Amino acid sequence: MDTYSFMRELADSWVLLAMFGFFVSVILWAFRPGGSRTYDEIAQIPLRDDAPAPQAHSTLKKGARDV
Repeated sequence: MDTYSFMRELADSWVLLAMFGFFVSVILWAFRPGGSRTYDEIAQIPLRDDAPAPQAHSTLKKGARDV
């Protein structure tokens, strides 16, 4: 058996099974019960530096007084 055939058979069987096992492990780890709080905190990172929006009704009152 030449090297190419051996590597091809290995990749088609055991390596494919190992990669599938790794994929399933990552999915199970991502959806573990204790991980949701961590992912919620990470999801809020882009919103941390946002300044609060100015209140719309205060500018409308000021504009109404000026008219």
